[in-house]
Amino acid sequence: MKRVIIHGDGMADWPCPDLGGKTPLEAARKPNMELVASRGTLGLVATIPEGMPAGSDIGTMSMLGYDPRRYHTGRAPIEAASQGIELAASDVVFRMNLVTLGADASGAAVMNDFTAGHITSAQAALIVRDLAQHLGGDEIEFFSGVSYRHLMVWHNGPAALRLTPPHDITGKPVAAYLPAGEGSQRLRDLMTQASALLCGHPVNLKRREQGNSEATSVWFWGHGRAPSFPSLKSRFGASGAVISAVDLVNGLGRLAGLEIIKVPGATGFLDTDYAAKARYGLGALERHDFLLLHIEAPDEAGHMGRADLKQEAIERIDELIVGPLLKGLREMGNFRLLLMPDHSTPCQLKTHSNEPVPFAIISRAQLIEAGGAHRGYNENDARLTGLVFKQGHELIAELFRDDA
Repeated sequence: MKRVIIHGDGMADWPCPDLGGKTPLEAARKPNMELVASRGTLGLVATIPEGMPAGSDIGTMSMLGYDPRRYHTGRAPIEAASQGIELAASDVVFRMNLVTLGADASGAAVMNDFTAGHITSAQAALIVRDLAQHLGGDEIEFFSGVSYRHLMVWHNGPAALRLTPPHDITGKPVAAYLPAGEGSQRLRDLMTQASALLCGHPVNLKRREQGNSEATSVWFWGHGRAPSFPSLKSRFGASGAVISAVDLVNGLGRLAGLEIIKVPGATGFLDTDYAAKARYGLGALERHDFLLLHIEAPDEAGHMGRADLKQEAIERIDELIVGPLLKGLREMGNFRLLLMPDHSTPCQLKTHSNEPVPFAIISRAQLIEAGGAHRGYNENDARLTGLVFKQGHELIAELFRDDA
């Protein structure tokens, strides 16, 4: 039997004034998702344990059946696993965003853009290379990632730090959110030195000429030491693969023992090649029993506060991913497919929130049955079923049930 999770990152939301009081899931035209919800099992799942931050590291870990309270050591260690970065037990790894800082009327630094205008990976690689040359050494190492997402490893570094995700403070003065705790001054110094280096960097000069946001600084967050996971194969006996353009999700896949599949045209943004992800996903299922297929676009739209773009991303996921996968899986034989986000990314907040999110799960037998309940795949219809998984990591057991 084939098992699939379609992971629409940050797909859940709150009612949006721009959509007439509907959520993007309610407003979107998505017949394939509605089919899954109406013929399959629909409900809510709490992917973010109480007291933990609402993020894709926590939510995706729950989705894959790992209790974050037991296995989570930080976001950056997961991304390091994706890049194959070997960490010693005493190393601390940090997510390092390239960001655009501006100034308010008083001259205080403000987080204008936590993505540095979605800087290209090629441009970012040049910046990270120069950061490594001028600021790195035996103690500090820099590693280039995708677009604005990069890593810094502090060998024998401290872990008792208080750091804030930059996407949580968009438009806010940053002074109150600078690194605090043991070792924080070293991080602040690195940020100051990076800002000085980036001020006249050739990449920024080019971006300035083109009218694009500049990478004016770095921002450290999501730190932690290396984690250790049991593989999904050891737990469920299934070989698997992951498709994502985001290091975080690929890192969780690697830690879970999944094959990481790179898809040409997958960008981790709104312009990703949705159809290619579906094609490569079905190809992976020819040799694997399990697939995690991740799409970042809805989350990016939520961070932008663009409910219209989020609705559009959901509609493209439905047409170009959910539909083809349902068709392909049906031809392969028995399957179970789980559709869900890792967390909500309300457009009003422009960041994550921690309420339970809608899930829908369907088998081949349910798909080919006529009829079904009159309901859609959205937050309200999921709530009305009364089904809630309060421990998010337990939902995966439904996906791996043996019955068809």
